[in-house]
Amino acid sequence: QAQLVESGGGLVHPGEAKTLSCAASGFGFKSYAIQWHRQAPGKERELVAGISSNGNGNLLYVDSVKGRFTIARDNAKNMAFLQMSSLKPGDAAVYYCKAIMGGTVYWGQGTQVTVSA
Repeated sequence: QAQLVESGGGLVHPGEAKTLSCAASGFGFKSYAIQWHRQAPGKERELVAGISSNGNGNLLYVDSVKGRFTIARDNAKNMAFLQMSSLKPGDAAVYYCKAIMGGTVYWGQGTQVTVSA
């Protein structure tokens, strides 16, 4: 059974950093592109960052996180990461990991990131 499990969320103060992790199991992780999405209350889910299956392709970032967030993956460990720095209140959301290969898509259950003074 394919599964993505995010972890690492929690409360941070503005300006601080946090790293989210996404653990994959039950499918060929290394063949899937990975994206991180987020959804804030009352807002639509948005794409935050993306990385190709082998990690060597172009990285994708939404403009609002460029220079602050870094997406990475470790195919040997079936893990993906989102390193977030200089966090702002506007970054507060539930963050989701998504795996994509053609028409096959898996989502994680999400992890909450709260940014508050």
